[in-house]
Amino acid sequence: MGKLQLIWHGHSCFTLEEKGYSIVLDPYDDGYVPGFGPLRLEADQVLCSHGHNDHSAVQCVKINKDAASKKNPFTITEIHSWHDDAQGTKRGDNTIRVFDDGEYRIAHMGDIGCPPAEDQKKLLKGIDVMLMPVGGFFTMEPENVRKLVEELQPRMLIPMHYRGAGFGYDVIAPVDNYLSLCDSGTIFRAGKSQITLPEDMKTGTVVLDAPVK
Repeated sequence: MGKLQLIWHGHSCFTLEEKGYSIVLDPYDDGYVPGFGPLRLEADQVLCSHGHNDHSAVQCVKINKDAASKKNPFTITEIHSWHDDAQGTKRGDNTIRVFDDGEYRIAHMGDIGCPPAEDQKKLLKGIDVMLMPVGGFFTMEPENVRKLVEELQPRMLIPMHYRGAGFGYDVIAPVDNYLSLCDSGTIFRAGKSQITLPEDMKTGTVVLDAPVK
């Protein structure tokens, strides 16, 4: 199996890359997320969890010319969810995506606003890496996120969509609000904004360094 790279570009935007194939998830538009500079990325595919500007700036990602001829190493499962706790009446739909390369299953939870239904939870069992918003207000609150994580038991959780020193929306909580609910022995500071699997695999919560520009 090849090396799998996971790169955090800030907010909820990540690049998944394996075997020369790259996917950008939830790119944010210029000026929409305080503290993060403009995105100018290249990839073979771009996917968005919903249509808000801080998650759907496909124009900031240049699609590689040979993308159509490449083999995507990931099987992708889409799970419909809500951006709020009122079945989308406040903020609309949200799409969770699970990427499976045959060795690892990685879930990008988008802007999930309420716990998944029981049948959806079954699809989220056995996740190796879960990319989860932990800042609340627009998404599930930290306490509810922790309850869901304890139920689903992903091997590694990477927080996203939170406020930090010099970045993020004022109304969302800092990552420490979520971390305070975790066992301190299961919290790891990566010291970088990207990880490579299997070398950087941890069991617990891994906090990446924010790529503030």
